[in-house]
Amino acid sequence: MVSLLGRPTNNDLRGRTRSFPRRRLALLSLLAPPAVLVAVAIVGPLLVPYSPIDVVARPDQPPSTEHWFGTDVYGLDVFSRVIAATRNDLTVGLVAALLATALGIAVGLFTGTNESRRGFAGGLARGVTRGLDLFDALPQIVVGLVLLAFFGRDLLTLAVVCGLLMIPTQARVVRTEVLRVRTEAYLESARLAGESTFGVLWRHVLPNSVWPALENASYIFGIAVTVAAGLGFLGVGLPPPTPEWGSMIADGATAAAAGRWWSSFFPCLALAVTVVIMSNLSHRYLSARN
Repeated sequence: MVSLLGRPTNNDLRGRTRSFPRRRLALLSLLAPPAVLVAVAIVGPLLVPYSPIDVVARPDQPPSTEHWFGTDVYGLDVFSRVIAATRNDLTVGLVAALLATALGIAVGLFTGTNESRRGFAGGLARGVTRGLDLFDALPQIVVGLVLLAFFGRDLLTLAVVCGLLMIPTQARVVRTEVLRVRTEAYLESARLAGESTFGVLWRHVLPNSVWPALENASYIFGIAVTVAAGLGFLGVGLPPPTPEWGSMIADGATAAAAGRWWSSFFPCLALAVTVVIMSNLSHRYLSARN
């Protein structure tokens, strides 16, 4: 309740004060898991007990006090490789999410603004929209295979390829928001007030259209990591012996069928935990905003 003068009552102030710890706890629970992932990616490779690319023991040794996650089919320490792979896979996810979001915003803003117009700009916008729909209909793994075959298999190329595969998703999100915002009355008021077309786009359309794409970025991050792991599983990701979760899962698949589960289980677990954390971040942020 508020007083007749419009000031908050003591009950209002006490209620808001009590809510601060809950908000802090909610924020901490939201950001702590991604922060742990980032810390592992940055600091982990510096603290691992063995080199992730050197043979350190006999192949297929089970988990022990000396090798916490065992050794793989080559005699490499699985724990050291899982931790080192975290940096590589998270780098792919981060670069892919940034690239897909930046280009998706630009493409979505252009298509949503121009596709209903006549002339060259309208035709180009409609053509871009149809092209994105066609590109998005293709299997991502197959497109990734083709692009990596042409441009190489280093870390940056893999990240860029994964980012390109995610552009249609972000562009579609922004385009939908632009089409919605264009019907708002305040845009017509801005035009009547004498604002230029660029001014309307920059001050009104863009700020009100990009938030869904930014909120979707953590989901894109998780999908990009999954696609990179899929490419690595097929043998076209990062070249060996570079540690990467997908290739580690593939290397340990045959051993897992024979009962030596550890060399594929732990990278698979790391991949699953990462995807769940990033998807949960997106979901909980959207729930909090709504």
